[in-house]
Amino acid sequence: MQSFVTAIDEHARACPGAVAIRHEGRDTRYSELAAGSNRVANALIAAGGARGSRIGLLDLNSERYLEAFIGAAKAACVPVGINSRLAGPELEFVIRDARMPLVLAGHDHYALVEAIEDRLPEQTVIVALHGGHARWPDYRAWRELHTPGPSTRTPGPDDDLLQLYSSGTTGHPKGACHTLRAWSAWGAMCANAGWGRYTQDTSMLACMPLHHIAALGTSLLALQSGARVVLMRRFDAAGCLDAIERERITDTILAPAIIQALLAAQESGQRDLSSLGQLLYGAAPISESLLERLRGRLSCRLVQLYGMTENLGLTTFLSAADHDPAHGRLRSSGRPYAENELCVVEPGGQRLPPGSIGEVLVRGPTLMRCYWANESATRAALADGWLHTGDAGYLDDQGWLFLLDRVQDMIISGGENVYPAEVENAIAGHPGVAEVAVIGVPDECWGETVKAVVVPKDGATPDLESLRAHAAKCIASYKLPATVDFTDALPRNASGKVLRRRLREPYWTGRDRRIS
Repeated sequence: MQSFVTAIDEHARACPGAVAIRHEGRDTRYSELAAGSNRVANALIAAGGARGSRIGLLDLNSERYLEAFIGAAKAACVPVGINSRLAGPELEFVIRDARMPLVLAGHDHYALVEAIEDRLPEQTVIVALHGGHARWPDYRAWRELHTPGPSTRTPGPDDDLLQLYSSGTTGHPKGACHTLRAWSAWGAMCANAGWGRYTQDTSMLACMPLHHIAALGTSLLALQSGARVVLMRRFDAAGCLDAIERERITDTILAPAIIQALLAAQESGQRDLSSLGQLLYGAAPISESLLERLRGRLSCRLVQLYGMTENLGLTTFLSAADHDPAHGRLRSSGRPYAENELCVVEPGGQRLPPGSIGEVLVRGPTLMRCYWANESATRAALADGWLHTGDAGYLDDQGWLFLLDRVQDMIISGGENVYPAEVENAIAGHPGVAEVAVIGVPDECWGETVKAVVVPKDGATPDLESLRAHAAKCIASYKLPATVDFTDALPRNASGKVLRRRLREPYWTGRDRRIS
């Protein structure tokens, strides 16, 4: 089956001197990427890494991240990209949940890992991905002890190839397991849809985090195609524009918040972006006004992608041709890939006719195999073989999908999933808080931002900064509330459940979509 596992070595034989990855002025050629990832695979096997064992990667974007990710897959281990923005308790949960025997940590995260190291299982080995740690093995030295020849193991079609964590409604992340067969189907679907036909002439800019399927998937597909991937360690608008101009970038994928920042930076100084042939966007809903600005500023092909971690991000797409305003589809999330089936159902599971609003379900060849070690969540998400997206919308009579709201209360802020329950749990321990509810409110830049609605304890006067400081001890910064309202009581139904929808209503009045 076609995958990056075998394709990297094929390109190394065919064009060994071609640049595979460019990062901060350093070039990694295909011959070097093949040899380095093989050394990683052989190191893992020599260290006793069993087939299917989960190998953690915690770093900002780097060439070593991709090399190690590919190497783990070559050893028939399962690379797990860990969200680089997690707080200590969240990181500890993921490492424990995946039962990782080894974590490769980047230097930006050394202090974070050190803070939880004594709470990790004794058998968990930490490798310093960029070296310079007093106690942990140096990645380069650890890797160089082993042969650059092919590993003695390779993943089979139905073996897990990668695991991606998606936050859950209870506040605990869930690991979506994807097989080699699903990945192979993913590449074929991207190519068949037209937007994923990368070649050796493609220059892919990855400025979104590699722990997201958006940047990871497009980067691996580009490498699988023999293209060049240009990595930004972290996004900044001016640097992104510089990279597009300097590196003659042809393709990239961006979240709406990043697009907005780019357009603002472009206004302050014109750049030559003529090399950019295709811009994919997704990871969060886009506002119609931002889409119009984007269309007015760039002449490249625009493609909208809608999907979930649980199906490798492939549910529907809005093609470049569909972005013609004359077609009247700009508010749509597109149509399903040819290989997918889509339906909309009412709460009882009955299919709804075109135009009726319900939960969006999808099935196709890129669905996850399961949630790692979580049978109950797997059964709920994949009931009857359909992935329950949790998104509410409708299909028109021609099969175009229009998203309106979310069945559950998840907030998408700048492409990151935030669940109210985990934020509420983090705030609830504040000494001045009696009760708290968390909602998403519209924001032109981020799509949504997190708002806390707090009932103070008698005599207490908590403020936003103290709430954020308290919550930051256990959740990532992007989950912290941006604003807070104080109230005497939270609205509840007859059974005592807080009515978040009622809290949200004033902020979304007048909008026909309840996701920005």
